[in-house]
Amino acid sequence: MTSAGQPRLGLIAASAGVLVAFLAAWEWLPGLMHIPEFILPPGSRVWLEFLRVQQTENLWLHTGITALEVIVGFVLGSLMGLVIGCVLGVSPRAELVLSPYLLALQIAPKVAFAPLFVMWMGFTVYPKILVAVLIVFFPVMVNVLSAIRTIDPDLINLARTFSASRWQIFRMIEYPATMSPLFSGLRIASTLAVIGVVVGELVGGNKGLGYLLTYGEGQGNTALVMVSIIMLTLIGIVAYGAVALAERRVLHYLPRAQHTTA
Repeated sequence: MTSAGQPRLGLIAASAGVLVAFLAAWEWLPGLMHIPEFILPPGSRVWLEFLRVQQTENLWLHTGITALEVIVGFVLGSLMGLVIGCVLGVSPRAELVLSPYLLALQIAPKVAFAPLFVMWMGFTVYPKILVAVLIVFFPVMVNVLSAIRTIDPDLINLARTFSASRWQIFRMIEYPATMSPLFSGLRIASTLAVIGVVVGELVGGNKGLGYLLTYGEGQGNTALVMVSIIMLTLIGIVAYGAVALAERRVLHYLPRAQHTTA
């Protein structure tokens, strides 16, 4: 075992210890503090509810629907943010014309759009995806726009002295400069996509984990609500991990400190 690997094992052991302590506190503290199960069920009760929901409430179907909505909303919102961020970055006139409307769209509360989308499109997956797209779009767009705006103008002037076309400047200088900030925005967007989908499912869903959460609330079943929250958290962790893995593969040429969080 190398000396570099020992601190890493120590950190993993410390993290596992925190998890074990949390699970133990969750299991025994509610009973010791005489907290009713309908307010805070112990971990074992939530586990039993998880097993029950698999059999009776199609938990994996609801999880799959929510995961699909998160993926589609994340991909569409990220692509829109990347494209519009690049367009605004390379064209100051386009930024001047469109920025007030984009700012107004960002300021408007996304929750307010969810009922409107449900009225337009019914109880389908499309309103949830649209809410996710709206939430994901802005952080990606802002990161890409800021990256292009902060490029050293001397690099662009140097490329022009070599008769580089506008497309060559974008492809060889501006677009590569956006990659690291782009992935920073994608990390944020991967978690926001889950929030957007859940908002849509809470407002007008008959399938998905947001629907299960609302159903559990209506039944006074706190354990079911917590199962739904845990599954949503797992979807967010998987989405974030997928973005982090893609970032590590794409930006392998950068020092790790430049494209990973602490």
